[in-house]
Amino acid sequence: MGKLASRAAKTMAPCSPLADRLIRARMPEIDTLRGVAILGVLFLHGFYWQYPSFHFAGVERWFFLATKAGWLGVNLFFVLSGFLITGILLDTKGQPGYYRHFYTRRALRILPAYYALLALLLVLRQLSTSYFCLSFIYLSNVTVLLGVANDYGPLWSLAVEEHYYIVWPTLVRRLSPAMVGFLALSICIVEPILRAGAFSLGYDRGLALYTWFVADGLATGSVLAAVLRTSIPRTGVKVICGLLLVGSFAASAAGRGRGILRRDNLLGAALQHTVIDAAFAGTLLLFLLLGSGPWRPSVSSRAFRLCGYISYGLYLIHLLVFRLYDRVIGSLCPSLLPFDGRFGLIALRFVCAASVSAGIAYASRRFFEERFLRLRRTETQIGPLPPARFLTPAKPALQRNGGSL
Repeated sequence: MGKLASRAAKTMAPCSPLADRLIRARMPEIDTLRGVAILGVLFLHGFYWQYPSFHFAGVERWFFLATKAGWLGVNLFFVLSGFLITGILLDTKGQPGYYRHFYTRRALRILPAYYALLALLLVLRQLSTSYFCLSFIYLSNVTVLLGVANDYGPLWSLAVEEHYYIVWPTLVRRLSPAMVGFLALSICIVEPILRAGAFSLGYDRGLALYTWFVADGLATGSVLAAVLRTSIPRTGVKVICGLLLVGSFAASAAGRGRGILRRDNLLGAALQHTVIDAAFAGTLLLFLLLGSGPWRPSVSSRAFRLCGYISYGLYLIHLLVFRLYDRVIGSLCPSLLPFDGRFGLIALRFVCAASVSAGIAYASRRFFEERFLRLRRTETQIGPLPPARFLTPAKPALQRNGGSL
């Protein structure tokens, strides 16, 4: 969603002074958070996810186990996307061409790279025809429900977001901002109840995949978008931020012994995502507060912003590159394939595959995706798009933010 937030901020109707400070045309702290999210996913797939049975000692063991938490990056992406997309919709709901502009811009942002990846996966025989067909229409998160193997894991979260984009714009258009916030909050309350009910009945396979079980991450971000477009003072945002952070960590600590951080019991199945989403909502508010004040350099890391800039392409391609690394090295030099106890070989695999993935993602964003982003700006007639150059901070192409994942 790269530059939608920038246009939304520029076209936003006059509102509270708070919005002028926290919601800006440039929010580099959002790209920083997106960079954190994609790195979490990248480290997860590079280490623990691929080799959960491996054993290490000392620092290597702690690092290896820490990468297990990388799956939280997807939850962070959900909160960011809900926040950014809902904000854009609220800011443009009164404008002509509301639906056409939104869906055209979304299509130009996400479909070219997505379908290019699907075609590549099909050519390389990395997925079945059934999975390809389901993923083509964004049903990759319900393949298990339909009896089809989930051949390429990263696509499931994109399906969840697409389902959200189909329904949410109409609801935002028809409801007042206050009702949008209330509806989003209601989703956050109902979802844990649905997960608890499904778990109690023995239907626990899709608790972390199916849209109707994980939509509260997007809804959490939507609540924040609605709240920040009210007259709430900055001190009120600080209070909400503190309550979310303290409350989520307190709930995690209090419920840890009862399994709230796992999904193999009723409490965790119902509330694990709720606690996580609350923590990330508080983190997002904290970054917005810091990013709009004198501490802004602390949440505007150039390295993380670069990762955030290429996060969509990196999310799409990285798992394929890991697979190709294993295939190539397995054929040319099998002794370099990772095995239990050899942490260095896993690190070598990660460095090589992650570097190639980042290079492909940057080239895709710079020379492929940007072509469609130019069309997107032409479609809304808001002027030409300057070339993106990360090393020039003043260029707006990198500073505009949106929910790409």
